[in-house]
Amino acid sequence: MSRDFAVWAPQAGTVELQAGPSRLPLHEPGGDGWWRLPDTAAVPEGEVDYGYLLDGEDRALPDPRSRRQPDGVHGLSRTFDAAAHPWRDQDWVSPGLGGVVYELHLGTFTAEGTLDAAAGKLDYLAGLGVDYVELLPVNAFNGTHNWGYDGVLWFAVQETYGGPAAYQRFVDAAHAKGIGVIQDVVYNHLGPSGNYLPRFGPYLSSGSANTWGDSVNLDGPGSDEVRRFITDNVQMWFRDYHVDGLRLDAVHALRDERAVHILEEIAAVTDTCAAELGKPLFLIAESDLNNPRLIESRESNGYGLAGQWSDDFHHAVHVNLTGETSGYYADFAGLGALEKVLRDGFFHDGSYSSFRERHHGRPINKDRVAAPQLVVCTQNHDQIGNRAAGDRLTGSLSYGQLALAAVLNLTAPFTPMLFMGEEFAASTPWQFFTSHPEPELGEATSAGRLKEFERMGWDPRVVPDPQDPKTFHNSKLDWSEPETGDHARMLELYRRLIALRKQHPELTDPDFAAVSVHTDAAAGWLILHRGPLAICCNFSAEPSTVPAGPGAVVLATDGGAAFAAGSAAATGSAAATTGGASPAGAFAGLVLPGHSAAIVHSGAAG
Repeated sequence: MSRDFAVWAPQAGTVELQAGPSRLPLHEPGGDGWWRLPDTAAVPEGEVDYGYLLDGEDRALPDPRSRRQPDGVHGLSRTFDAAAHPWRDQDWVSPGLGGVVYELHLGTFTAEGTLDAAAGKLDYLAGLGVDYVELLPVNAFNGTHNWGYDGVLWFAVQETYGGPAAYQRFVDAAHAKGIGVIQDVVYNHLGPSGNYLPRFGPYLSSGSANTWGDSVNLDGPGSDEVRRFITDNVQMWFRDYHVDGLRLDAVHALRDERAVHILEEIAAVTDTCAAELGKPLFLIAESDLNNPRLIESRESNGYGLAGQWSDDFHHAVHVNLTGETSGYYADFAGLGALEKVLRDGFFHDGSYSSFRERHHGRPINKDRVAAPQLVVCTQNHDQIGNRAAGDRLTGSLSYGQLALAAVLNLTAPFTPMLFMGEEFAASTPWQFFTSHPEPELGEATSAGRLKEFERMGWDPRVVPDPQDPKTFHNSKLDWSEPETGDHARMLELYRRLIALRKQHPELTDPDFAAVSVHTDAAAGWLILHRGPLAICCNFSAEPSTVPAGPGAVVLATDGGAAFAAGSAAATGSAAATTGGASPAGAFAGLVLPGHSAAIVHSGAAG
């Protein structure tokens, strides 16, 4: 932070700085709501614990732009010198959006739940082959553990994770291993405990609410400084912490009626920052709007973000593997839905959404949008954690079906994202957990969770109490699993698939026009053509014949996958990519066992 201890508090009549035992009056010389300390010499050098006293009150509030909260979000802030870290990542070159993303939650990724412990797993992640780690939110929240979406101090790194210095060490270590860092940030709401921002200024819009409470004030009186608060935070991550990209949480909950949308402003600031720092920086939006305007260029009247999540891919894969068709899964039954998503990016691109009871989305202009601008997954923190029991696909699918999901995710034309542990078929759940110290808030959270799933018809006995510490501890990965049985087998499959992406440029071809898909709903197979590669998938539990064409199988999920003379036979739900080769032109069909997949290299476009 700046040593002038400036704070924006337009609603205050007086502001004092508490720094150690001293109470120092601040002044507002410009009449713009910014209070400043006239004589910074009154504050000792080095680390200082400080806070702000508004209108003569005796309790000091933490700095809205605090970098450290060593005593929690209700305590005093502590200064942090971001420039003190001796960065060693000068040779790091970000590959930009398009590589494999690995989403992780610091508190449950390791037993220790810290940034330094996560850094100890970077060799493992480098061996897996991922290009980026995406950290779930790390900004300061009340309590000891949390998903991260209850943060209230956006500039502070949660102390239980190790604080800001540990964050810098983690990024430096990741870059040394050839791995970029994406930070998940939340600009659409604040958590329920420790949010003192409304005491300082009009940060929230009381007349406008979203799912989590009052909306952030992006277009009302005083919103210029609120927007600056956000764009300054964006720059902090890029400049002080050297992150390569930001994932913007639930942008559909950003209520903004101004001519220049806040997303466009964030994108412009990011581009300016990238030019000044001389390296690629990018933004990924979480959005359920299915609106390609987010990722079209500002020259085309878009917002200019690099990418956005596409939940439609997840839903289409999930339904075709699990058979679940309740709620928002209802429209995604059948291979036709998956075919459309692979070909067009969105399933709902102006079509009727039965879940929303209205038409939804708009088509992607494939001349202006590249396929890797859509970030997809078959599991993520939301799709697992927002299930009643927090169960992964591992709990309901066979090895073959899980392998099929892996093949689809890592060979589709989009940017693939994995959720921590997915790569070794982790058996541990990932449940919704909180640690609200306030009894009333904790009880309300637990009761609300139960009511939510009772309305959806779930047995309340399977819904874990988010306040129970066991819910948090049960969600930690078991790192003995990758070394055993099908867990080790799955891990090897993921390593081979990620290596194939790097070996075969057609798997990262950004052109939608280079993608073709064929399906046979009755037989249960789908073939995705990526240049000379045919990704053959059998969703049926029975063997099925897939017309793969002549070529060599370069990877298979089931050793029973084989070419058959004269016709292609693919067996139930399998994805195959084997190392054996067959004489080109000798066979036309591939037999896949049930629930398996295979990748065939024909040497010619499919």
